[in-house]
Amino acid sequence: MFGKEAALFCTSGTMTNQIALKVHTQPLDEVICDHYSHIYQYETGGYAYNSGIAINLIEGTNGKITADQIAQVIKPDLDWLPASRLVVLENSCNKGGGSYYTLDEIKPIKKLCAQRDLKLHLDGARLFNVLVETGEDTRDVGALFDTISICISKGLGAPVGSLLIGTETDIKKARRLRKVMGGGMRQAGYLAAACTYALNHHIEQLKTDNKRAKDIGELLSHQKYVASVRPVMTNIVIFSLSENRDAASFVELLLSKGIKASAFGPQEVRFVFHRDLKVEQIYKLAGILEGIQGRG
Repeated sequence: MFGKEAALFCTSGTMTNQIALKVHTQPLDEVICDHYSHIYQYETGGYAYNSGIAINLIEGTNGKITADQIAQVIKPDLDWLPASRLVVLENSCNKGGGSYYTLDEIKPIKKLCAQRDLKLHLDGARLFNVLVETGEDTRDVGALFDTISICISKGLGAPVGSLLIGTETDIKKARRLRKVMGGGMRQAGYLAAACTYALNHHIEQLKTDNKRAKDIGELLSHQKYVASVRPVMTNIVIFSLSENRDAASFVELLLSKGIKASAFGPQEVRFVFHRDLKVEQIYKLAGILEGIQGRG
């Protein structure tokens, strides 16, 4: 699908990302990414633990960085500095509210990486949610990255599975790294079969998840207890509560009404829309959100 030579089945997107970091770097190198990146926020500092590398954070816009920003932070070749070796983009960006890069936004980054001898990895855990919005071709995406991580167990609905795709050489190295991380499974075929089914049948259905997120995001923007809603681009909605509310209490209030959500900061809440939600549940959610009054 992406024009790559090989792929590797892993148990999670964290494992595929961590393997990619180690494939492309050596100890004392560094990876450049946005400060919202999953590899920094939610992978337990694995870049340091597994690969012995530093991380160079950029404050982008809703999780997105530009070629100009990357160019400004690439380290000079000096003894006392880590060596800049790898750039990681996340598409869509979870903590950025499901924001996404278009091909035209990625191309200047790829050009810079080629000029400065940097590898480029894509954390594409929710990439198919992006592609059903943009209509862009998977092969065009594949041409821009050295490796790509794809999660099949999020919106696509498989029970387990993420894939790392790249060259034969990189994936051969990745197989050894997967083994040492404990990810080599005799049972992988059964799990991979579910992933194959999801890829063959569930991609277009992601449009429904994205639309529901946009509809609920619009509804939230009109509620008095909501201070702001980040731009809703795919299947994630992140909104900030007004000053008299905190996220932990608000999430508890929703749970008492049968709605599961995540606190994403002192006053931020995240909804993620997925294929297991039924239309009746969406109507119920909308009714509950419209009915919340006062401090709750």
